Amino acid sequence: MGSISAVRSKAYPPGVHVPSLTWFRDDATQSIDWNLQKQHLEFLISSGLDGIVIAGTNGEAVTLSADEKRQLIQMTREIAAQVGRPLLPITLGTSGHSTRDVIAETHLAKEAGADYVLVLVPSYFHFAMTQDAIVAFFEELADASPLPVVIYNFPGVVAGLDVNSEMLERLGQHPNIVGVKLTCGGIAKVARVRAQYKPEDFAALAGQSDWLVPALSVGSTGVITGVANLYPKACLQIYDLYKAGKLQAAEAAQLELAKAEWGFGKGGINGTKWVVAKLRGYPLESCHCRRPYPKYSDESKQAWVLKVVEPLGAVEQGLGKRGVY
Repeated sequence: MGSISAVRSKAYPPGVHVPSLTWFRDDATQSIDWNLQKQHLEFLISSGLDGIVIAGTNGEAVTLSADEKRQLIQMTREIAAQVGRPLLPITLGTSGHSTRDVIAETHLAKEAGADYVLVLVPSYFHFAMTQDAIVAFFEELADASPLPVVIYNFPGVVAGLDVNSEMLERLGQHPNIVGVKLTCGGIAKVARVRAQYKPEDFAALAGQSDWLVPALSVGSTGVITGVANLYPKACLQIYDLYKAGKLQAAEAAQLELAKAEWGFGKGGINGTKWVVAKLRGYPLESCHCRRPYPKYSDESKQAWVLKVVEPLGAVEQGLGKRGVY
């Protein structure tokens, strides 16, 4: 590690965070549909979620320009203030393929009003990214970043590169690396992180909400889940029930959510956007991913994802203010 102070950065907030979808116009340029984006962010923030992630995988980070990321952070912060949550934690995905560029985006994130950055392993030259190279990348980044860093471990989108437990044990020692999002389904990694670190020093977050209860049971501090784009209260209910010691109720709620989450997982980002737009009454012409990601236009797939996802809506509608279960 470099010259960074040994003082620990602020801990990553526990609870349920949502990687906000990004909505685009259905035209030649596919510019962001700012009116719909505002509507969606108002829904998410007003739901009581513990944090918002901008430019995550669900937000189609790789298609967004630096200026779009800046505007998205600023809009999120403005809406949070308007609804009485000015200190809402905002995380920006700042992944890239060179250390220099990722560091530059961490400064953009700070200037725009974000609180944390979420960073994937650079993978274009995946054949050269040894364990030592990955560790060196995160340590150099953390030395230079003005914001605390959360490692984003998602081998499926970085050519199979995995931040393993040995690497996490070392990286967790850096005072400016405060956690890891595990979209690898690595429940054992959660347990090992908790065995090695206090959550306020280095937190392990589930990368999907269909294994939130198992993750919490071995020391996870929460989840970053795309399901919360549609069912934020159902996700919060599981977390809150578990933390209140109502384990049977939490497990029952987890099983119901797991059934619906399969629709999001198999449907992909285009299927997720389509079903969220369909069930929330958003204009379907704005639900498409930026090209070349294909449209979710197959009617049989649409019928399938609706059948799998929609039933959890009854649970969501039956939930009142957070904490009243």
